Amino acid sequence: MRSLMSETPKSPDKGPTPEGSRIAKVLSRAGVASRREAERMIEAGRVRVNGEQILSPALNVTPTDEITVDGKPVSGPEPPRLWLYHKPPGLVTTTRDEKGRGTIYDELPGDMPRVMSVGRLDLNSEGLLLLTNDGGVKRQLELPSTGWLRRYRARVNGRPEDKTLEPLRKGITVEGERFQPMEITLDRQQGANAWLTVGLREGKNREIRRAMEAVGLSVNRLIRVSYGPFQLGELKAGMVEEVRRKILRDQLGLQIKDDSGTAVKKPKTVQRSSKRRPGKPRR
Repeated sequence: MRSLMSETPKSPDKGPTPEGSRIAKVLSRAGVASRREAERMIEAGRVRVNGEQILSPALNVTPTDEITVDGKPVSGPEPPRLWLYHKPPGLVTTTRDEKGRGTIYDELPGDMPRVMSVGRLDLNSEGLLLLTNDGGVKRQLELPSTGWLRRYRARVNGRPEDKTLEPLRKGITVEGERFQPMEITLDRQQGANAWLTVGLREGKNREIRRAMEAVGLSVNRLIRVSYGPFQLGELKAGMVEEVRRKILRDQLGLQIKDDSGTAVKKPKTVQRSSKRRPGKPRR
């Protein structure tokens, strides 16, 4: 059994860098947890490598190392996968909530593998939320440098005119935080409310709601309809649909090995509504 002492990467003139990959990255690729969650699991003493408990994530492992979490063997990395989820309002985008509110993970279909959300939608927001089993895909999709446009339908109370929305199109600073220019169109007035289409290239905490409040508008419904090339379409609230592997390859440049020979043409699609009530924990 090889030594489990943490290894510090060396510069080229001092010898080669350690072989293998960081343990947290390996756990994330295997679908066990995100890297941060995996690091917390390691620090809690839940992870063993070759039978030896480890307490620091500063460790490289190779495919020959045997890894267990809570005594259960960790399998090899799963192929990257991505799902579209129509998040209903009233759910938080976390694995657990200190206030006891229902989470999206309480409501996902029972046969879904462990997934991570790409970004978040707040409690009262709804619409498209991307889910993935791969930490690398999650980070790639969240990077501001990708520049992918996120589109929302926003219902606001009031009668906005172009001059009201112009500061948002130019970029606005709210409570010392700078928001980048938004793409905004006024779709229609509906009684005391108006419907807007809003496009962002980065998503800060409650950005649309805070920006609208800064120009005197109150958002009373917010629906994300697209995230880059991925569209909500006709997907109904609470339903999940897997993105085809060919689309993942084309849009993200991923090299996905497909041993089945059929997944590109006929991917397995999970598309069903949850039977659990909001807030009811999964057993």
